[in-house]
Formats: sequence, C-alpha cells, structure tokens
Amino acid sequence: MPAAFTAPTSSRLPVGAVVAIVAVSAAASALICWLVYFHAPTDIAGTHLLFLPATNALLNALSTVALLIGFYFVRARQIAKHRAAMLTAFFFSSIFLVSYLVNFTLHGETRFPRDNPLWPFYWKLLASHIVLSVVALPVILITFFLALTGRFALHRRIARWTFPIWLYVSVTGVVVYAMQAACR
Repeated sequence: MPAAFTAPTSSRLPVGAVVAIVAVSAAASALICWLVYFHAPTDIAGTHLLFLPATNALLNALSTVALLIGFYFVRARQIAKHRAAMLTAFFFSSIFLVSYLVNFTLHGETRFPRDNPLWPFYWKLLASHIVLSVVALPVILITFFLALTGRFALHRRIARWTFPIWLYVSVTGVVVYAMQAACR
C-alpha cells in the first residue's frame, strides 16, 4: 500500500491543514466573486471558447456519475474502486473549476431572463447551488486530505456530509446550464 494511504500517528483533525484548506478555498471563492461582480469580461464580442459552458455542464455530469459510482463501491466495500471513482470525480470537478474560471474571465455572467416563468425556481436553484458550492470546496478538500493521510474514521464521518453536498452542486450545475441554454 502506498505511503500516502498508511495510518497516521494521530486520528485527530490537523488544524493547520484545515486552516490552509479553508484559506485556499476562501481565496478561490473570492476570485470567483471578483470575476462575477467586478471583472469586465475580456471577450465582449462573445466569440472565443463558446463551448466552455457546455463543457462545464459535461464535466459536472461526469463528476456526478463518478460520485454515484464511488458511492456504490464504498457501499459494496470495494475501497480501491471507491478511491478510483472519487479521484475521478475530483479530477472532473477540478477541470470544471479551471474551465469555469476561464469562462467567467472571458464571458462574464450568463443572465437568465427575469420575465421567464421559471425565474422564481431558477434563482432559488442558482442561489442554493452557489452557497453550497462555496461550502463544498473546503469540505471536499478536507475529506480528500483525511482519506489520503489515512484518517479513515474522520474521513467517513465528514464524507457523509460531503457526498450529498458535492452531488447536489454537480447535479444543479447541469440543471442551471440546461435552463440557461434553453433561454438562449
């Protein structure tokens, strides 16, 4: 078994690592907030990398599938397959985050028409998606850190919260994209 997966000397949550993860997550959230509310899009004409929103939805969908497969494997006690599925979900979500940042840098925010009859549902869905995505980032990173450092008891306890939040954010990301695409 690789050294990264051996049992640590302590099963306690390392406060320094958690603080670092929360700081990195806060910086990422601040960057996204800046891109959404203060940064002027660089591709005003909207002619570059127009495939990014659809790519982001695809990456969220692939992350969702990997999460569900990982859940199946952990329930079946197939830990190596669970680990592979979760690393795959993490990979897709990481690529999504990079692609999402590039898309926002280029194109800015996609507006949903307020006169659309689905607006009340859309903004509530989007708000819950945004809030939970801000929560999800540090929770996912902490959950991964615990698994990779062999703190499996803590990993299991936190993963019970991480999984539904991450799954919700991935699924609602696809739904938000589909609703935006239907209005274009």
